[in-house]
Amino acid sequence: MEAEKLVFEENKPESMGSNIKKILFDNSVTFIFIVLCLAGVYLSKQPIPFIANELIQRITRNSFLVLSLIIPVLAGMGLNFGIVLGAMAGQIAIIAVTHFKIGGIAGFGLAALLTIPIALLFGYFTAKLLNKTKGQEMISGMILGFFANGLYQLLFLFLVGTIIPMDNPTLVLSAGIGLKNTIDLSGPQGTKYALDAFAKIPFIKSTIVFALAGAGYYVFRILQSNKDERLKMERNSFIIRAVLFAALLIISFYVSTIKSLINNISVPLATVVVVGLLCVFNVFILKTKAGQDFRSVGQDMNIAKISGIPVDKIRIRAILISTVLAGWGQLIFLQNIGTLNTYGSHEQVGTFAIAALLIGGASVTKATIGQAIIGTALFHTLFIVSPQAGKNLFGNAQIGEYFRVFVAYGVIGVSLGLHAWKQLFDKKNKK
Repeated sequence: MEAEKLVFEENKPESMGSNIKKILFDNSVTFIFIVLCLAGVYLSKQPIPFIANELIQRITRNSFLVLSLIIPVLAGMGLNFGIVLGAMAGQIAIIAVTHFKIGGIAGFGLAALLTIPIALLFGYFTAKLLNKTKGQEMISGMILGFFANGLYQLLFLFLVGTIIPMDNPTLVLSAGIGLKNTIDLSGPQGTKYALDAFAKIPFIKSTIVFALAGAGYYVFRILQSNKDERLKMERNSFIIRAVLFAALLIISFYVSTIKSLINNISVPLATVVVVGLLCVFNVFILKTKAGQDFRSVGQDMNIAKISGIPVDKIRIRAILISTVLAGWGQLIFLQNIGTLNTYGSHEQVGTFAIAALLIGGASVTKATIGQAIIGTALFHTLFIVSPQAGKNLFGNAQIGEYFRVFVAYGVIGVSLGLHAWKQLFDKKNKK
C-alpha cells in the first residue's frame, strides 16, 4: 500500500500553479527583456515601421552567429566565447578576397570557402585547449579570444607589408606596413550586400507565407495527435500555436490591404534562406548518431566515456562546427554592414551573440533555435530604441548607449547567476 502511494506521488502530474511558476522562473530573463523592449519602444517614440525595418536587418545579419553557439552548449561545453576566432577566420578570408578584387556573390562564395580551412585550424586548437580545461570552458574561451586578438593585431599591424608582401594602397597604410583601420567593402570589387541584394521580397508577403506554413503545420500535428497517443499530451500546445499563426495570418492580410509604411519593408530572401538552412542543419544533426553523441557527452561525460563514446573527439567536433559557422556568420554580418573595422569588428562578436542567446531563455546547458531567434530579436530591439529612449527620458542619448553596453555584459552575469541558483534549488528539491 505504501509502495503504491509512493509510486502514485512520484507520477502525480504537477499542478497548474507549479507549472506557471516553473515557466516564469526558467524564462525570467526573457520576460524582463520583453518588458524592457516594450518600455523602450514606448519611450523612444520611434515609428513602428522604422523599428521593424531596422530589426529585420539586424536579425538577418546577426542570427547566424547566435545559432552557431547551439551545438557546443548541447555538447556540455557551455557558451562558446571562442567563436571570436571563427569571426577572425571570416575576416582574414574577406581581406584576402578584397585584396584580389573579387567582388559580388563570387567574392562572398570564395570568402566562405577560404574561411573553412582557417576556421578549422583555429577551431582545432581551441578545442584542444578546452579539452585540457574541462569545467572551465567559458572562461578559457574568453581568455583565448583575448590572446588570439593579440596575434591577429600582430599579423595585420606588423607582419603585413614586412614578412607578408601586400602592395595594395586601398588596404595598406601609407607607410607600407600594416592594414588600414577601416576597409570599404562597397563597389563592384567589394562584397557589400552580396547576399542581401541577391533576392528580396516584401516583408508582409513573407509574413503571410510564414504564418500560412506555421498554421498548416500545427493543424497537421493536431490531426496527427488524434491517432498518435504520444502526441496527445502536446495537443493543447499545438492548438495554441495554430491559433497564434492563424491570428498572425489575419493581421498580415489586413496590413497588406491598407496604406502602411510596413508594406515598403523588404526582406533579404537569400540571407533568410541561409539562416533557415542552418536551422535545418541543427535539427538534422541532432537526429544523427553525431547529434546523439553530442547530447550524451553534454549530459554526463563519465557515462558517455563508459558507453564507449570518444568524449574528447566529440567535443573537438562540436567546436570545429561552431567555429566554421561563426566564420560564415561574420561574413554575413560584414556583407550587410559594408565596412570592415580591421581591428575591432570581431571583438564583441562572442559577447553580443551569447547575450542574445541568453536573453532568448537559453542557459549554459540548454539552447534551442527558437531561443536564439527570440533572443536576437529582443536584444536588437533594445539596441535600436535605447539611444532615443535615453534622450527622451534623460535628455542625453549617450545614456542609452551606456545602457546597451551594460545590457550586453549584465545579461550574461544575471543568466549565469540564475543558472547557478537553479542548480542549487534543484539539488535541494532532490534531497
